[in-house]
Amino acid sequence: MNEPEIIRSTLGVTTAEHPRTIAVIGLSEDSAKPSHYVSAYMQQHGYKLYPINPSIPDVLGEKSYASLSDLPIKPDIVNVFRLPKFIPAIVEEMIQLGLPNLWVQLGIVNREAAARAEAAGIHVVMDHCIMVEHRHLTPR
Repeated sequence: MNEPEIIRSTLGVTTAEHPRTIAVIGLSEDSAKPSHYVSAYMQQHGYKLYPINPSIPDVLGEKSYASLSDLPIKPDIVNVFRLPKFIPAIVEEMIQLGLPNLWVQLGIVNREAAARAEAAGIHVVMDHCIMVEHRHLTPR
């Protein structure tokens, strides 16, 4: 978990022809919330967002979905902005769907869920901000 090579490979390379996809669980409409401005940053840097929030129809110009199972694609990254108690169910859904990369945002930790994900072959980055890590890896 959190190895530099896992962070690099999870972020991958995104291009206009082949954008990396991120399912953002807990993406808010409120632009002052980290889930919103972090996701907006990733979108501005070429990543295709798939919001997961059953209480809103769309956000950042993208249709919102109720769950990972409802997505029309298998995202490259599942980025989580939810409380630690919700992570185990997210991991179970990722295992069922065969999703490869779990990114749990800064300040959110559930070590048992991370261990379960890794045991199932999912790469895990936890308690790190995807925007901050992207900035560190992006040439200026």
